[in-house]
Amino acid sequence: MAEVRVVEGERNGSGVRRVAGGRRRPAVTPRAASPASHRSVGATPGRGPHRRSGTHLLVGFLVLGCLVALVSYLGAARVPEPAGTDPAGPGVGGERPGAAFPGNPTIGVAAPASPGLRPRQRPTRPPTPTPRPTPTAAPTSPAITVVGADVPATVDLTAVGGTDWVHWGPVDGVDVVRRRGGSGEIVDEGGPGQRGGYDANPEGFGWRDGDPVQRVDSTMAGANSCGVGNGFRLAVAGNGAERTVLLYAGVWMARGRLDLRLSSGGPTTSLRLEDPHTSHTAQFTVRFRAAAGVRLQIGWTVEESFTDCGNVGLQAVALR
Repeated sequence: MAEVRVVEGERNGSGVRRVAGGRRRPAVTPRAASPASHRSVGATPGRGPHRRSGTHLLVGFLVLGCLVALVSYLGAARVPEPAGTDPAGPGVGGERPGAAFPGNPTIGVAAPASPGLRPRQRPTRPPTPTPRPTPTAAPTSPAITVVGADVPATVDLTAVGGTDWVHWGPVDGVDVVRRRGGSGEIVDEGGPGQRGGYDANPEGFGWRDGDPVQRVDSTMAGANSCGVGNGFRLAVAGNGAERTVLLYAGVWMARGRLDLRLSSGGPTTSLRLEDPHTSHTAQFTVRFRAAAGVRLQIGWTVEESFTDCGNVGLQAVALR
């Protein structure tokens, strides 16, 4: 191996040293000494100057110290948990009475928090159920209705009493005539006081299917009862459907009261007809609904008499 020797003081024009063996290498410029201002004052003999890493380390210690102080301050500023707080973790212990709402006079001792809620959360109350309206039964029509009207000049009982009819008054020596083949559902139950007959009714009544008098074109006969409290008691059977009863009655110098009720009970429906001077007749149209076996009870009574024998009169009843 060839020996490399540096020839001192020998340079060429390119600043390259000449070495033995004809090889060249760049000349090395001597390193300048570090300025004295970068050296540590009072450096320990035998050691070199401090590097920049020392400065970085000092800054790191300062930052760490500040962080430690800040954490300590924040830990001291926290409000201590009340005694008895469940150590299981946040959201399990009780609330601090009033601490979360300073200055609020409406906050007193807080109720224990429910499990699963964060601090200062309160359990949500279930909504108050809205009461449902009480169902009401649909209004029902009255069991009995009655309307009064004038009597036609002539009443054809065969036409208006397709189910049954009855006529009161002396006709050919007979006081009561019924419809032949009728249902028999019109019942005469009597009544207080004595009955009498007359033949001066303002309107006439006729029929073609009577029993025991088969045919009459027009009769003005009727029955009456005088004196307060006296009158007639009749009944008509119910069959579960609505039925219509036509009652032909009147007064003479009296006030008559018509009372209607069901034999099964319930309220009484009343209607009055009055004439203190002479006679007055009316057609009472009664509609009722009653179960089979229940009767419509009819009372036609003298309520007030304006003479010695003020009375109520009864001519006929027809059932449709």
